Amino acid sequence: MRHERDGSPSPSSARGHQFLVYAVTGLLSACAGAAALPLPARPAVQVTSRVDLPTRAAQGELVTGRVPTGSRVLFGGRTISVADDGAIVFGIGRTATGLSPIRIERPGATPLVVQITIVPRDWPIERIDGVPPSTVNPPPAIAARIEAEQARVAAARGRDDPRDDYLQPFMRPVEGRISGRFGNQRVYNGTPGAPHSGMDIAAAQGAPVRAPAAGIVTFADPGLYLTGGTVVLDHGRGVSSNFLHLSRIDVHVGERVAQGAVIGAVGATGRATGPHLHWGMNWFDVRIDPLLVLERGSRPRR
Repeated sequence: MRHERDGSPSPSSARGHQFLVYAVTGLLSACAGAAALPLPARPAVQVTSRVDLPTRAAQGELVTGRVPTGSRVLFGGRTISVADDGAIVFGIGRTATGLSPIRIERPGATPLVVQITIVPRDWPIERIDGVPPSTVNPPPAIAARIEAEQARVAAARGRDDPRDDYLQPFMRPVEGRISGRFGNQRVYNGTPGAPHSGMDIAAAQGAPVRAPAAGIVTFADPGLYLTGGTVVLDHGRGVSSNFLHLSRIDVHVGERVAQGAVIGAVGATGRATGPHLHWGMNWFDVRIDPLLVLERGSRPRR
């Protein structure tokens, strides 16, 4: 099951700020219809006493929670990495609807399935004119180049380090007006395109772009066809940021950067009509709304 603000309910009301707390006893059972999966062999661990997860999550939200230490957690067809203290993170996609199940296999206890209600959001249409026609409908050779470049970026997003940099409150990578919002349906020169995959921030050419949270650089290339100067910064457990249209890149692959460190400069490279920063976020291949990540900064996550 794959998951992907304008006019939408506020993130605070969408998420509800309510948490389910499940006492870990033998009385809890999995939801009906869930297939039992064998527990992997594990060393003895000290198990925490509860599961904390939100009851609701908005489309495009990065969700954090906690499970008993040593649990095996499955969500969206993927086994989720669990931190030593039981912290977990996962993403809700733009097109997710209804109920989203997360399966928790606790050491020495019956597996538990928690259903998270997905809160829908409104996705307005955003029209962008003046884009070079060759980038809207590229010829076959260019289309092949774009596909190859996107595959390289996707590979960088597949990293699953046991780091928890994503837990620190995120900061804006650059100050400026939000000129494009996550999830809006984009129409380029009258031709419908894919939904916007991040947040655009209008800023002056050459303005410094800073790491919104600590991480490790997993991709850096100054000349991608669509996105121009591109950097991917991995924040751990599948959470990453990408920065597009950079005029300059100041980091290299494998480098660890601290929050606030300059990673490059604002530009208009690739498919861009003027200087701005495109800041996107992912949980593996699931697109996440950076604005929601910024707004959760004041919420306790430990």
